[in-house]
Amino acid sequence: MDRLEVNIIPEVNEIYVYMKGVPLLGDETFDNVIKKFHPTNLYSSYCYVEIADGQRFWSQEFHNATPVATKCFNLCDNGKWTNVMFKPDLDKFDMKNLEKDVIALMKKRVLDMAVCLGETVTVVLNGTVIPVKSFKDYANFFLDRAKPFPLPRTHAKLGDRLEICLSLSDGKFQQVSFVNSIATIKGGTHVDYITKQITTYIKKEVLKKKHVNVNADTVKNQLWVFVNALIDNPAFNSQTKEMLTTKPARLGLKFFPGSMLNDVQKSQILDNLLPRIPFKHRTHVDAKLAGRPDSGKCTLILTQGQYVKDLAMSGLSAVVDPDLYGVFPLSSKLLNATRDSRKLFKKKEIQNLMAILGLVRNKKYSNAKCLRYGQLMVMANQDEDGAHFKGLLINFFYSFWPSLLKVSKFMSVFTFPIIKASDSKKGKELSFDSMQQYEDWKKELGNTANDWEIKYCQGLSSAQEVREYFQDLGKHRAYFVWDDKDETSIKLAFSKKAEEWEAWIGNSQPGTCNYERKVINYRNFVNKELLFSSMKNLQRSIPSVVDGLTLGQRKTLFCSFEMNLTKQTEVCRLTAYVTEHSYCHYGQQSIASTIIGMAQDFVGSNNINLLIPYGQFGTRDLGGKDHASSRKLYIKLNCVTRLLFPVDDDKLLEYLNEDGRSIQPNWYIPIIPLVLVNGCHAMGTCFSSDIPKYHPYEIIKNVRRFLNNEEMVSMKPWYKGFGGTIEKSAKGIGYYTVDGLVERINEQTFRIKELPIRMWTEDYKKFLEKITARGLIESFRQKGDYEIVNFKVNVKQEEIATIEKDEELRKKFNLTCTISTSNMYLFDAEGKIKKYNTPEQILEEFCTLRLKYYVRRKQYLVKNFTQLLRSLRIKQKFISNIVNEKFNPINRRAELLIEILKKGKSAEPHVAGAIDYSSKEQEAGEQESVSQSVSIEGATLGDYEYLSSLPFENFTLESLKKLEAELDEKENELKTLEHTSPDLMWLNDLELFEKEFDVM
Repeated sequence: MDRLEVNIIPEVNEIYVYMKGVPLLGDETFDNVIKKFHPTNLYSSYCYVEIADGQRFWSQEFHNATPVATKCFNLCDNGKWTNVMFKPDLDKFDMKNLEKDVIALMKKRVLDMAVCLGETVTVVLNGTVIPVKSFKDYANFFLDRAKPFPLPRTHAKLGDRLEICLSLSDGKFQQVSFVNSIATIKGGTHVDYITKQITTYIKKEVLKKKHVNVNADTVKNQLWVFVNALIDNPAFNSQTKEMLTTKPARLGLKFFPGSMLNDVQKSQILDNLLPRIPFKHRTHVDAKLAGRPDSGKCTLILTQGQYVKDLAMSGLSAVVDPDLYGVFPLSSKLLNATRDSRKLFKKKEIQNLMAILGLVRNKKYSNAKCLRYGQLMVMANQDEDGAHFKGLLINFFYSFWPSLLKVSKFMSVFTFPIIKASDSKKGKELSFDSMQQYEDWKKELGNTANDWEIKYCQGLSSAQEVREYFQDLGKHRAYFVWDDKDETSIKLAFSKKAEEWEAWIGNSQPGTCNYERKVINYRNFVNKELLFSSMKNLQRSIPSVVDGLTLGQRKTLFCSFEMNLTKQTEVCRLTAYVTEHSYCHYGQQSIASTIIGMAQDFVGSNNINLLIPYGQFGTRDLGGKDHASSRKLYIKLNCVTRLLFPVDDDKLLEYLNEDGRSIQPNWYIPIIPLVLVNGCHAMGTCFSSDIPKYHPYEIIKNVRRFLNNEEMVSMKPWYKGFGGTIEKSAKGIGYYTVDGLVERINEQTFRIKELPIRMWTEDYKKFLEKITARGLIESFRQKGDYEIVNFKVNVKQEEIATIEKDEELRKKFNLTCTISTSNMYLFDAEGKIKKYNTPEQILEEFCTLRLKYYVRRKQYLVKNFTQLLRSLRIKQKFISNIVNEKFNPINRRAELLIEILKKGKSAEPHVAGAIDYSSKEQEAGEQESVSQSVSIEGATLGDYEYLSSLPFENFTLESLKKLEAELDEKENELKTLEHTSPDLMWLNDLELFEKEFDVM
């Protein structure tokens, strides 16, 4: 055979295979061809085959594998060929047409034939000659088409029995192999034999160059191996021959990778491979031209941690000139140079950074010519931590080398899309580098934007993605430019003074930088992106004065109400629901931790846990950190949660909107300030907040004083289950001393029965171990459990004299601490961070707002009751007319409501807000007849469907009396509501809560 032609025509479901020059040496060979043709015929609706050998011609036509017509000639001088045409029976494959995957597989098999048949046979696919004449061509065919760029490779032919090509994979081991021209798509022992020797060689090279031992599988996952082997009597795993199982000793192959992999260096495989391997101890990678005459062109990429550095190294394999780039990872938790300059310069990574750049402390630079790198590029995630990382780096250089920030193109940031929108129906995908760009696009599309699937990209997800970005690095790099006003913004953002932080946060409008222009000033970054990330971080950390909830807790509560969690539900299920239905853009682990925290009820956690825990949610042993995995935990709503957040208030709240979908409100409005009940101990960007917990009853008493226009009484902190004492401290107003409990058993033995708040049992045990080692006590023994504190301590005789008083005893055993109200920061109702000086100030502000919402609630309920009564009266009159036979609705459905309106005007159009009494079970035909467009004074019959669709059983005297009784009851309820003041409504809610809280 010297020519093979294959034509695949999916439009008509036909496949043609023509083979020129096929030798037929006799009847036996002729019969073998027909035998091999049989499976094709069996799965085809139509087949045609013709064979000629220069002397004889034979053809056969088949319909559904049944012979139809046969032709045979003894004389034939038109050459030698075999020609087959068949139409696959698509029904047998559950297909309507030849699918793309099937066609792709057929084309791949033609490509396989090209390499197996070799240089003597021309292979044509759909009229195009396959440019593959050797195994090297075959491997290059794949590697040249790799995205986003062709891959490096090396090739070797070792004798007549083995041919190998080696390249890089996309992070998962790939192989393409043949044994005796059979495609072993699952590899086998021949591939394992070759790959093992290659990985061993590379491991040695890595050890030699990087002084690090790497795992063989780690190396293997980065390789793409092509193998073509000739093996005597091969054994396979099945009749399909997809995997070779011949033992390595019987392969007959001898492969010494050193002879082949000498070419690896030339092909740059090893150079491209090394950055991909996740070494545990890699740090700085220097640019080859750094510190040389062309160092001004060099860029040092400063990454947010080791993971981003590894991604940057992958990206450098795609840039035009990788010699101009160096990479250095920095801790994502850099110190603030304004406040911690001494500690900062003691850190080894800062010392290394200065050495890499060639920086001299406090030197003024008019340009970057004397540095080892002329430019910096910061590479970080797009989340709050990433923005803070960029800000800290800017502040670091501003604090010690401010002149460098004024150098043109000295500092830049690596940018990538923060949002991707995809429309699967149209096959489109869009990327947005800024929130403003995304919002403008959404506004332009209007409601049709909701058809797009939105993905928030907070971080870089894969090496492949980074390589694509680095291919067009200019598009993904934005340079900072200096402005005279930048200095003030940087100073405010990183000031040591809290009041200056407050001024910065209060006077700026958060947002995101528009990186499309590729040029941004420092002020714009600080006052928008850094502020935006700071506010997001604060919202996740610090609660609102109104509902006492952080953003994550509010999302959790919203979804708990949406799911109506009155039955036990898995924490992981609620976590998934919160992620999906409240558009939560941070990790599920963070959400699960929030849910667990809302359900914890050990001493020092929540005074009122909004969720009831089922399972190990943590104990006071480790402050809740000893909780079980979220998949083993269950929760449901606490019975008092809906009493704290009445359902009647839900309609009054201002709900946020995300991509056309309503999510959690700005804040809920509980009946008492929850932030005083459960307190707050939080740390956010620039702010921390510590708010003690108070007894709900003490809070309620002050609410009643507020409603009676009486002066509020100062409250003392209270922690549910705490057995120690909390008393005012001599330090001043707002300070309280918290003491644990210790009792003396005998002269040298003491029993510790309670620990101060936030002193966890395991931490205290370590403290006792420490003072035992120091010789202050002889021994101790722990007898308590995860709920009860019980330590028995034996004190040395010589130490007894130093602890004569109880106060000295508590200090000796570290059983006293102080809590205060001096650092109470919360978001106010307007969403601005605010400092509160006393819990009574918080309560006063809350009560003023809460009372306004009781006024709104009353107005809303009165309006709803009025509409309900209006509908009931119309319904009562309508039924009464029919029961008293004033008119007959039978066979008069179309004109019924017109007659009602004309005679007695007993019905009105179904106005918005009125109660809909229409039956859901009514048939579609009846609904259509009512909804026809017969109009009277602007109203259609469809507006009266709440009457016309009433079930037949309503038209009885008994039903009418029952309705009249309901009407009287609702009228009395409305009168009661109208005579109930907002103050009284609030007091009633408080009373309901107290009754339920008493039995908890």
